[in-house]
Amino acid sequence: MADVTIYHNPRCGTSRNTLAMIRNAGIEPSVIEYLQDPPDRATLLALIERMQVPVREVMRQKESLYAELGLAEADDAALVEAMLAHPVLINRPIVVTALGARLCRPPEAVLDILPTP
Repeated sequence: MADVTIYHNPRCGTSRNTLAMIRNAGIEPSVIEYLQDPPDRATLLALIERMQVPVREVMRQKESLYAELGLAEADDAALVEAMLAHPVLINRPIVVTALGARLCRPPEAVLDILPTP
C-alpha cells in the first residue's frame, strides 16, 4: 500500500472528489482534516516547499477572511502566520505521496503524483 496523505475538508467538493480519485486508484490514504487538526509551522512550510509553489497559491484568496485581514498586500511571512492562525485560509486539498506534493485543484492533478500499481 502506497503512503498517501490528503489534507482534506469534507465540506469541499474538490477535496471530496480528490479523495474519491485516490480511493478509486486502490489507495486508502491517511486523511488529515486540517480544520480540526491544522498543520504546525514546520509542516506547513515543508508542504509549501515540497509543492514548489508561491505561498500565496496555498492561500484561499476567495475566503472572506482573506479580505477582512487585509492579506492582499501581505508578504509571505504574514500569509503563513494567517494560515496558522486561521486554517480555513489554507487552500485544499493538498496531497502528499512519494512522488511529490500537490495542491489538487482541479482534482485530476492528483493523478500525476499517485503511484501506479
